Amino acid sequence: MRPRPDPVGPGQTSVWDFPRPAIAEPSDAHVRIVHRGIVVAETRAAVRTLETSHPPSWYIPPGDIAPGLLMPSDRRSFCEWKGQALYWHLDVAGERLRDVAWSYPNPTPAFAMLRDHVAFYAGPLDACTVDGHRVVPQPGGFYGGWIAPDVAGPFKGIPGSMGW
Repeated sequence: MRPRPDPVGPGQTSVWDFPRPAIAEPSDAHVRIVHRGIVVAETRAAVRTLETSHPPSWYIPPGDIAPGLLMPSDRRSFCEWKGQALYWHLDVAGERLRDVAWSYPNPTPAFAMLRDHVAFYAGPLDACTVDGHRVVPQPGGFYGGWIAPDVAGPFKGIPGSMGW
C-alpha cells in the first residue's frame, strides 16, 4: 500500500517523486558533520542517493573526512541496488561510535560513483547539516537517510512502512 504523500511546501520535493530503482547523483551541497566539537567531514563534492519514500543518503569522498577517525567494523550488509556495504566505527574525542558509517568498496556499476565514499547515520552524531540546515535521521534505525527541510515525506521507516 502506497501512503498518501505529505503536502509539499515551497522549496520542497516529495520523496514520493524520487525514482525506484534508486539512483546516485553528484551534489555540490555543503555537507558537514561535527561531533564533540570536531569536524568529522565537510564537503561540496558529496554523492547523494535518491529512492522513492527515502530521504537522501549523503556519501562523502574519503579525502573530505578527517583522517584517523574511521576504524573498520566487521559488520556487513547487502543492498539490492548498491551491493555489499562495509561499516565503520568513528573514534572522536575518546568516544567510539560503533557502525556509524558505511561504504561500498565495490558497488554495482550503476552506483560506481559511490566507490569508497562514506555515508554516516545522523542520529548518533552531534550535528549533520546540508547547506547549513541541521538534518533529522530517517526513522527506523536501519535506514541512513537525512531529513532536511527540502524534502517532504512520509518517510520509509515510520511504523507501518514495512511494505512500502
